[in-house]
Amino acid sequence: MNVKRNPSSVAPPGGRYTHAIEVPPNARWLHISGQVGTAPDGTVPAEFGAQVENCWRNILAILADAGMGIEDLVKVTVFLTRHENVGPYREARDRIIGDARPASTLVVVTSLVRPEWLCEIEAVAAKA
Repeated sequence: MNVKRNPSSVAPPGGRYTHAIEVPPNARWLHISGQVGTAPDGTVPAEFGAQVENCWRNILAILADAGMGIEDLVKVTVFLTRHENVGPYREARDRIIGDARPASTLVVVTSLVRPEWLCEIEAVAAKA
């Protein structure tokens, strides 16, 4: 089982994440490439919330395909193209991940590869 590390000598996490996660020896690792707001049919919704839903839907499907779940996430890195979407992203993330608390980095960037993409999420999971 992965062990969450939030030492008392460090300020507590500022959101729904963990400072560090220790993975036991011989665990299976899964590195998930950045998932963008593209739907399974190849369309990209214009609305930010729908893109975030697609990103997380893709991540959950990839985890399931590997016999893993949201509780196996150890690290996510999120790229947003608009600072005003930080709050809406966090609301969607909190609803989707529930009690899972992977280590997390959130960055606002100038743009992603395609200008219609507003969000990209990459993830790492591990399961003993």
